[in-house]
Amino acid sequence: MLLSININNYTLVESLEIEFSKGTTAITGETGAGKSLVLDALGMALGDRADSDTIRHGKQRAEITATFDLSSTPEAKNWLHSNDLDADDQCILRRLYTTEGRSRGYINGQSCTMQQLQTLGDMLTDIHSQHEHQSLLRRETHRRLLDEYANTTELATEVAASYQQWNSANKQLNNLLEHADELTARKDLLTFQVQELQQLGLENNELGNLEKEQQTLANADQILQDSHSLLAVCDQDESFNIREGLNRALTILSGLKHRPEALGNAEELLQSSMIQVEEAIHEISNHIDRFEADPQRLQQVEERLSAIFQLSRKHRVNGDQLAETLESLEAELQALKGGGESIETLQEELSKLADKYSAKSAKLSKQRTKAATVMANEINQQLQLLSMEGAELVVSISPLCEGEFRATGNEDIEFLIATNPGQPHKPLQKIASGGELSRVSLAIQVVAAAHSNIPTLVFDEVDVGIGGSTADIVGQLLKQLGDRGQVISVTHQPQVAAHAHHHYRASKVVETNSAESLMTPLDKQQRVEELARMLGGAKVTDQTLSHASELLKLASA
Repeated sequence: MLLSININNYTLVESLEIEFSKGTTAITGETGAGKSLVLDALGMALGDRADSDTIRHGKQRAEITATFDLSSTPEAKNWLHSNDLDADDQCILRRLYTTEGRSRGYINGQSCTMQQLQTLGDMLTDIHSQHEHQSLLRRETHRRLLDEYANTTELATEVAASYQQWNSANKQLNNLLEHADELTARKDLLTFQVQELQQLGLENNELGNLEKEQQTLANADQILQDSHSLLAVCDQDESFNIREGLNRALTILSGLKHRPEALGNAEELLQSSMIQVEEAIHEISNHIDRFEADPQRLQQVEERLSAIFQLSRKHRVNGDQLAETLESLEAELQALKGGGESIETLQEELSKLADKYSAKSAKLSKQRTKAATVMANEINQQLQLLSMEGAELVVSISPLCEGEFRATGNEDIEFLIATNPGQPHKPLQKIASGGELSRVSLAIQVVAAAHSNIPTLVFDEVDVGIGGSTADIVGQLLKQLGDRGQVISVTHQPQVAAHAHHHYRASKVVETNSAESLMTPLDKQQRVEELARMLGGAKVTDQTLSHASELLKLASA
């Protein structure tokens, strides 16, 4: 329930705090006095788009704060808790925006997004305006109102979610079926490529080993010639070779007398070198004995390398990456080979999702159909009270074609009306009279509001085009709603204002260089004077005061 609104530097208001109580509160005032000030400011606090032009002239920013009692609104408290916002019985919504276009929102002192303000606001207030006449011409509004009346909003959300699951799986299946030929061609290509790479049978490190072997075989003659030269240098050259030189050096060292210690160390090193040279000569000799040119093997190696490089160019990878390419192609091929199974799996899943959707939507249809008759009866009762005798509204529920799925359920929903007996029921937009549409809209809104769990109901001049005894009935209806909760009604009808539990008068004080909007709570005598002004215009007479007093007395009775 709305407890108060604090408005600072908004339009013609410098600072204004308005307190509200349970019951029906009427807001009246002269034309141009800002009767909708409260509702406009409340919209700002609830996340409406900020307009810097609404900031009071000469000020840099506007600030609006709305305080709500959540003690009877567990849904809002749960939402606050789930969003890590303070969830006490009292909730403060604050909106601040500047002339530079910056805007900030706060919930219980914590920064929040405009979407969060709007989401929470939808749980706290339900605003019915004269502009809803236009929204009532749309079928989606009819469906929403019926679901709210039937208490099937949550079930309708589940149906929509179930439809989205089915629709996603259906698109995926259709995509597979549409591209079946492409998938078959791709599978054939992959099969050939995998077989080709498998036949190659490339082993780990094979490419590097083949390249080394190819280099050796291609230079066999030169290697053998150089090996013989190396052996000669080490052992076979008659003029001088390394082994002979080392032997001569060791002979000289062994024949020395009184040999210094340093030469002894040199002798040990030469002896060690002699051993290594002997081993090197042995290795070179063995290499020469085993090594031979093999043109046939060279041809085999080069053919193998050619096959490897040909496939690497074909797949646009390095030769040593062909093994990874084979693994990748095998994995893709395996996935495609399971394509038939995937289609069958998707078909089974789609069938289950269709059954799930059908069960939920059938349940929704049953509850909607049951509620539609009761809702129509209640609306028709209101129409009779609003002096539309003989008018009849029906909630038309037209089933969709069999097998047709839709996020909104299995039926089209539309409000149809016949304004006179014997006439066919037609869509609301076919109503010729604006006054009739206004009354039909009000009847629908009153019935919808009576079944709403939202604690604060706001009616913004919904009584446009209504007067006399009909306006009195409207006042009674709004008062009945206020007996169960909180109703705020901006009205220009004295009959409506007379039935309110509380009454505020909007006024404007004009000075030389400024103007200020005021919102004044009225006592009983002030209410009589305000009702007299509404009845008689600018000039209030004893007769209008008497009429206003009687109007208020009858409404109180």
